[in-house]
Amino acid sequence: MSAPSREALVDAFERQIPACRDAGSELTARLMERSLEDLRAGGPVARLLAHFEGHPFLDAPCQRLLGAVQGLVLAGKAPELARHHPFAGGTPEWPALGDAFVAAIDAHLDEIAPRMARQVQTNEVRRCCGLLGGFLEIARETGLPLRLLEIGSSAGLILYWDRYRYELGPHRWGDPASPLTLRCDWSGPPPALDTAVEVASRRGCDIAPIDATDPEELRFIQSFYWADQADRMALLESAARALPGPAPVERIGAGDFVARETAGLPAGVATVLHHSTMWWYVPREEQERITAAMEAAGGRATAQAPLAWLRSEPPNLDCVEIRLRIWPG
Repeated sequence: MSAPSREALVDAFERQIPACRDAGSELTARLMERSLEDLRAGGPVARLLAHFEGHPFLDAPCQRLLGAVQGLVLAGKAPELARHHPFAGGTPEWPALGDAFVAAIDAHLDEIAPRMARQVQTNEVRRCCGLLGGFLEIARETGLPLRLLEIGSSAGLILYWDRYRYELGPHRWGDPASPLTLRCDWSGPPPALDTAVEVASRRGCDIAPIDATDPEELRFIQSFYWADQADRMALLESAARALPGPAPVERIGAGDFVARETAGLPAGVATVLHHSTMWWYVPREEQERITAAMEAAGGRATAQAPLAWLRSEPPNLDCVEIRLRIWPG
């Protein structure tokens, strides 16, 4: 894959900056603005991104840049930046924070350049709030334990959705003693919260899986989080502590994984393929292969061996859609 042009990278930053503000991260938006300024000026940001190969938006060079530099803070390698960065307990001061951010890139260019090749990983556990209703509906409709299959699992935190406590506005679900409580606003009727759920098995895949029980790998995920959203960082750390061990996430492509795991549908369980905010990173040919495998397996599904496809994916940059299909039916 070829390197994107300077103009394409500028456009990516210009699109990312308002998205950060819309999501409530003014600090990240300002760091992106300072990076864009340096990119246009041909400074350290431009020199770093000159070696980046990939799509200027879908491969997330802006987020990779942010993660690479914030990774230095988490590793204790950028003391001047740490003085102004919330990750290290610093107080943001402008323009000092932006200048220290660019200076850290300049000082550690050779160290962070290889990290730009690693994909963005956040494993946003709050996505479980949207998926919960789908899982409950599958359990209610099939009356069977769930065989969970996740593609794009990252560290596999979403595979353990049934072990978390949920507060959906005024509605509650899950063990009150869970080490992790997920909260979100809710309007309209709640999902079927009185449904009994049993998870028979859980397995995931990712082309670059993360072991969140490894402190270094956990810091890698943390580096992509927005520094002025400490609540997200706290949720990640709580979810990682709640893991019984390394999550069962296999290093394999999504297409191969789905084809293999749906080749035969075991009786007595509902096989559930689920994923969240990963579909647009999957090449079109692989999307078509996954879809064909699911349609073929759905045609073989029975009431004793049903199949479900639960998706939480953004159709655009403004929202996320939850879609569920159950076979037979």
